[in-house]
Amino acid sequence: MRFDADLHYLDNAATTMVDPAVADAIHTAMLHHWANPSSLYDPAVLAHGALNAARAKVAKTLGCQPKELYFTATGTESNNLAILGAVASRRSWGSKIVVSGFEHPSVQLPIRALKEQGFTVVEIMPRADGTLDMDAMIDAVDKNTVLACCMAVNNETGARQDIARFAAGVKECNSRCAVHVDAVQAWLRVRVPLKNVDSLAVSGHKVHAPKGIGALYLRSGYHWTAPILGGGQENGVRPGTENLPYAVGLGVAAEQGARTMAARTAAIQALNERLRAGLAEIPEVTINSPDNAVPEVLNFSQHCVKSQTMLNYLSDRHVYVSSGSACEKGEPSHTLTAMGCDHNTIDTALRVSFCADNTPEDVDALLEGLKSGLQELQHI
Repeated sequence: MRFDADLHYLDNAATTMVDPAVADAIHTAMLHHWANPSSLYDPAVLAHGALNAARAKVAKTLGCQPKELYFTATGTESNNLAILGAVASRRSWGSKIVVSGFEHPSVQLPIRALKEQGFTVVEIMPRADGTLDMDAMIDAVDKNTVLACCMAVNNETGARQDIARFAAGVKECNSRCAVHVDAVQAWLRVRVPLKNVDSLAVSGHKVHAPKGIGALYLRSGYHWTAPILGGGQENGVRPGTENLPYAVGLGVAAEQGARTMAARTAAIQALNERLRAGLAEIPEVTINSPDNAVPEVLNFSQHCVKSQTMLNYLSDRHVYVSSGSACEKGEPSHTLTAMGCDHNTIDTALRVSFCADNTPEDVDALLEGLKSGLQELQHI
C-alpha cells in the first residue's frame, strides 16, 4: 500500500491510506452500481443488493445483525446521531448524562450543547496514568441518567477501556439508560463486545477506507429517536441517498481488516516495542500512554522542544507524526489536560500511530530525527 518508500507516515490515528483493493471496489461500484438503491427498477435492485452485501460485511466484524448497522458519512456523524437520538427518547424522564473526560470532540461537543439546554453532565476524568476509573463511571449513573458514553480506545494515548464492564455496570444501575461507545479507534484493532451496548460508532478512514463513510450500530429493539429527517433511507436512521460506492469500499476494508487482525496486531506490537526501546535511550522522553494502551498508538513528551516545532523538523525529513488529535488543529491536547499533565508535558507531546504498512525503518527514521532534533532545536 505504500506509495513512496521515502515517506515515513506514522499518523494513522488521524487517517490511513486507502487500500488499493478498497479503491478498486469503489471504482467498480461507481461504474456498475450507479443506480439509486431506493428506486424500484432492476439496476436499483442490483445497487440495493450491493449495499446490503456491504452492510453484512461490516456487521459481521462488529458481531451484530445487518439490520442493526446503518451507514453514515463519518464517525462524527455516527456519534452525534447516537447521542442526540438517545437523549431525545429519554428527556421526558431524565436529565443526567455521564461521560468520560477524554472523549473525542464529536462526543464532547454535542454533550456540551445538551448541557447548555439544561442537562446535568458528569465527566469522569482519567487517572494520571491515562486509565479510566470504571467504578467511578458506573457509580455516577443513577435513575435520572439518560445516557452514558465511554470511548473504547482513546484516540490520543491509545488507552483501552473495559467496555463490557462499563456497559453491564450502567445497565445494573439503570436499565433504561442508553449506553453509547465511540469505537472509531478500536474497530478492527480490539474486540468490542456489544452486550449491553445500545449504540456504537465506527469510521472508514481509520481502517484504510476513504474519508466520508462511517457506520452506526443501533441495538435491535433499542428506543431511539432520529434527530434528522428526510427520505427514509437507512430505515430513517440516517436519511439521504446512501454513498453506495464508499459503503462497498467499507465492506471490503472491514473484511480485510478482520482477516488480518491477529497478524497486524503482532507486527504492530513489535514496532511499538522497538519505538519504546529507542525512546528509553533518550533521557528527556517520558511516555504518556498507559501500559494497557493498544500497540497502534504511543504518546510521549520530550520536554525540550514544542510539539509543532518538532513536527516541522520531522516533516522536513519526511517523518510524519502528530501532537494529538487531528480534530484539535493544534490546540493543546484535551486528553493530556484531563490526565492532569503539566504544561510542559502537554506542550512537547507527540503521538505516533502505526498501521500494518509501517516498518522498522519508519521507527528508526523517527528516532533518528527526534534525537537530531533535540540536539539542534534546543539551541535555537
